[in-house]
Amino acid sequence: MLDATRKISTKMDLTNLSDAISQYGFPIIAAMGMAYLIYYVWKWVTDEIKPVLGEAMGTLIGLIDRIRMLDNDMIRLHQKLNMVLEFKEEYEKLTGNKLDIDIDDIERAKKGKTSGLAGKTK
Repeated sequence: MLDATRKISTKMDLTNLSDAISQYGFPIIAAMGMAYLIYYVWKWVTDEIKPVLGEAMGTLIGLIDRIRMLDNDMIRLHQKLNMVLEFKEEYEKLTGNKLDIDIDDIERAKKGKTSGLAGKTK
């Protein structure tokens, strides 16, 4: 019974379509079909895609800001490292002693267990 109803509905749709084509002409009906397709795509883009793009844009802006902050931090650390290396070279030139400092020595000096780092020279 359902198949018979579907066949009748399809026949009526085709009959209505052929009546519309004979009354208005194929170019007009094709233009109306194209207009509906354009409307459907526009509606889909504005309802489905645009909100997702907005969220993605917000996430992208946040990530770009974080990358800039990391880049600035890297630049500052590089400058500090260059300054320490320059001071080390200058110290070695002035004293004639090679400065051999270990990370552990620096941490002990920070905690106040060692009076200074200059004691470890060769």
